[in-house]
Amino acid sequence: MLFLVVALLLLGVVLGAVAHLPLPLSLAAATAIGCWLLVFAVRERLARRTG
Repeated sequence: MLFLVVALLLLGVVLGAVAHLPLPLSLAAATAIGCWLLVFAVRERLARRTG
């Protein structure tokens, strides 16, 4: 339960910070994070196949 509260608190802080940034900067950051997560997922999948 504590984990859920902390996760929601962090989500609120991040969304609050993004609300004050210009839209193009927010979209660029979201794209960068999405690409990073995609690369991470592909690396993990490849590591599980070979390992």
